[in-house]
Amino acid sequence: MILKIKIPANSINKAFQKDKVNRTNFENFKNQLQIIVNKIDDNESEEHLKNFLIQFFKNTFFQNNEVNTKGRTDLAIYNGIDNKTTVGVIFETKKPSNKADMITKTDINKKALHEIILYYLQERIEFENNEIKNIIVTNLNEWFIFDAIDFERAFFNTKLKQEYKKWKTGQKTSKNTDFFYNEIAKKYINQNNTEIECTYVNFQTFKNIEKLPENKLINLYKLFSPEHLLKLPHVNDSNSLDTGFYNELLHIIGLEETKINNKKIIKRKEKANRNPASLIENTINILQTEDRLKHINNIDKRYGTKQNEQIINVALELNIMWINRILFLKLLEAQLIQYHGDNTNYQFLKSKNIVDFDQLNELFFEVLAKEHNKRSSNIKEIFKKIPYLNSSLFEISRLEDETIRINSLKSRLKLPTSSKSILTQKNELTILEYILDFLDAYDFTSEGSGKIQEENKNLINASVLGLIFEKINGYKDGSYFTPGYVTMYMSRENIRNAVVQKFKEANNFAKVPNFGKVETFDELKDKITDRKQANKVINSLKICDPAVGSGHFLVSALNEIITIKSELGILEYQNSNRVKNYKIEVVNDELIISDKETEELFEYSLNKKGNAVDYKQDLQEAIFHEKQTIIENCLFGVDINPNSVNICRLRLWIELLKSSYYTKESKYLELKTLPNIDINIKQGNSLVGRFSLNGNGVTNGQAQKMKLVTEKYKTQVILYKSTNDKIVKQKAENEI
Repeated sequence: MILKIKIPANSINKAFQKDKVNRTNFENFKNQLQIIVNKIDDNESEEHLKNFLIQFFKNTFFQNNEVNTKGRTDLAIYNGIDNKTTVGVIFETKKPSNKADMITKTDINKKALHEIILYYLQERIEFENNEIKNIIVTNLNEWFIFDAIDFERAFFNTKLKQEYKKWKTGQKTSKNTDFFYNEIAKKYINQNNTEIECTYVNFQTFKNIEKLPENKLINLYKLFSPEHLLKLPHVNDSNSLDTGFYNELLHIIGLEETKINNKKIIKRKEKANRNPASLIENTINILQTEDRLKHINNIDKRYGTKQNEQIINVALELNIMWINRILFLKLLEAQLIQYHGDNTNYQFLKSKNIVDFDQLNELFFEVLAKEHNKRSSNIKEIFKKIPYLNSSLFEISRLEDETIRINSLKSRLKLPTSSKSILTQKNELTILEYILDFLDAYDFTSEGSGKIQEENKNLINASVLGLIFEKINGYKDGSYFTPGYVTMYMSRENIRNAVVQKFKEANNFAKVPNFGKVETFDELKDKITDRKQANKVINSLKICDPAVGSGHFLVSALNEIITIKSELGILEYQNSNRVKNYKIEVVNDELIISDKETEELFEYSLNKKGNAVDYKQDLQEAIFHEKQTIIENCLFGVDINPNSVNICRLRLWIELLKSSYYTKESKYLELKTLPNIDINIKQGNSLVGRFSLNGNGVTNGQAQKMKLVTEKYKTQVILYKSTNDKIVKQKAENEI
């Protein structure tokens, strides 16, 4: 059996690699690592060294896990707080002086491996434990860490299981463990020529820990974390919810989660618990005082039949729209800080900068919606570092035009902080101050491979926000957030099959010899020679989610299509050259880009002179325009709930924002403007058809009329998507 060595950076889940690490926890890890390295003594016994191991794991990451021996197993980290839970990590330990039994990088057929194979088989067969995550062989200096998936593939096979069972039940010459080691495990390894991967670390390289670069230690930190060793969800995992953020956001809006008939419902707080400063109560008060509902067209159809129900639904839609914008700005702020080398001068969304709702309204409509040279002089100075984005998100919506904008709210009203608020030093704040201070208590610059988070802030990313809004918006209508592993699997399986079918039907490829025999995506990879035509084929895909919710499935589909183009070798830069030096993949429902040679994660940034690093600029531009092309041509969504439509549009804009870049053609340092992608996401009822359709997909007797209307519609959609002129855009929208 051949051992394939990996370094920590190549072993850590790439989505987890993007997460920053907390400074306090990191410094503690460094201290504990220094302690254990200093205590290693070649002359001490295995039992003595085990105590150092237990202290190391308990004092770093595993305070809430049992770390102890189990039977003959030298050491185990359990999946829970006590030994009644299953074992997640099993260890075989040797003292440093025991060279005869310890495995090496060139020879793994040693007693240490024979023993850990036995412990593993006992866990799997005797204890029926299928929750083992990692297997570790160590003498405290050298660490060999095997992923349980690789270990299972290598050693939990029919032949070895049968041999183990025969030995265990006395069907062999001896039941002694030495017999198993020498006559079963050793022979099996000798006769097996397959490769097994293993992460290798030598603690002796960390003796002078203060002199080592932090990025090297960050990889080690993550390697020994429970997110890696026990494969726990990490902070940017799209399937995990930050309950503290979620509950306090509900409090700020003025909502609460409750159960009715075993079904979770998000609703306005009970009368006794309402506060006039909360967003929804503040909004309802203005709507009632100014009698704004009478200005809404089709009020009963859109928001219910009873006046009380209507006013709550209008207020909630306005609140979600405003929170959408604020959260988008928070992500934009984080992006600007990251692009400029963590320069906090680009932090603009703070309560000391924005003192009332009038100023926030200015930020929405007089800054982000206007080019620098068209902004008023006082606005230019205050928000000079904020780019123009040209997004429909920052245009006055029809509902705002019919009712109120955010500057109608009362800024002076104070809201008591939640009993479990993250803002522990403050008991009461004005509502705007509360919103901004609350968001500032979290870290939205959550992606930073090799970076340390200096402040002790929880990390929030776009996927987590999508989950939160789906919960706020969806329970009432019976909709639920689809987990990332589900949307990722659905996208991969279905889109790859659709891509194969598309190529088989395309004239340019159907004529290629043997192309018709292609049945799987892997068979397609070496058949494509014309990149331009291949991109046209994939861009002709049409993917529609008829109950789009927060847009999670569409985001997964977007990531999958970019990955497909990369794997087929047809992903191109703007100059039509092929993107070939980068690996693009979907990990944990996140799009991950890494250097093929170094495996370093790709991150876009500016150099000290304020210019983009050229080779990174080219790739950032390529990914942005691919996302734009796919969103505009391939992705469509419908939802009966207008709030869902707005949230889905927000998610797609955020995906574009992630890949936005600084353009070179302006005298201002300006981000690439966002396209008008909102037209592809519509409010509507997917279960009710507007037209009676025949077999050809047109109304009986009206084929020509339908064709003309459809062509006119398509022309206006193209115009809507391509223009930055608000008047032209408005005319196109009216025509549509």
